[in-house]
Amino acid sequence: QVRLAESGGGSVQAGGSLRLYCAASGTTAPTACMGWFRQASGKEREGVTAGYIGGGDRLYADSVKGRFTAGHDSANNTHYLQMNALKPEDTAMYYCAAGPPQACREAAVGNWVALPRLFGYWGQGTQVTVSA
Repeated sequence: QVRLAESGGGSVQAGGSLRLYCAASGTTAPTACMGWFRQASGKEREGVTAGYIGGGDRLYADSVKGRFTAGHDSANNTHYLQMNALKPEDTAMYYCAAGPPQACREAAVGNWVALPRLFGYWGQGTQVTVSA
């Protein structure tokens, strides 16, 4: 069982930065996949980034490449999502999620549409609002 809890959301002006955190507890396999997702009002949930918890390349959706960076503080078992150069279109509820290695393999081939259904554990979400 994996339990996830996000924090760090808020309101910021365009061009600003925010760092989101995801505290993980419970059993997490070293090769499991960790992802960040977002869902804007009236839209489908979409993948933002995914990567193996045990290390390796992080994968990013084209919409956030070069602006968002995900990482893991192993000492505290906390994942983070650093978001820079924020845009109004980044406004959404952001979720962290954990899933099997297959989820990261799908992200590696660019199959971002399939990702949400591959992750079995989700946090409650944290709201990010970017004003113009």
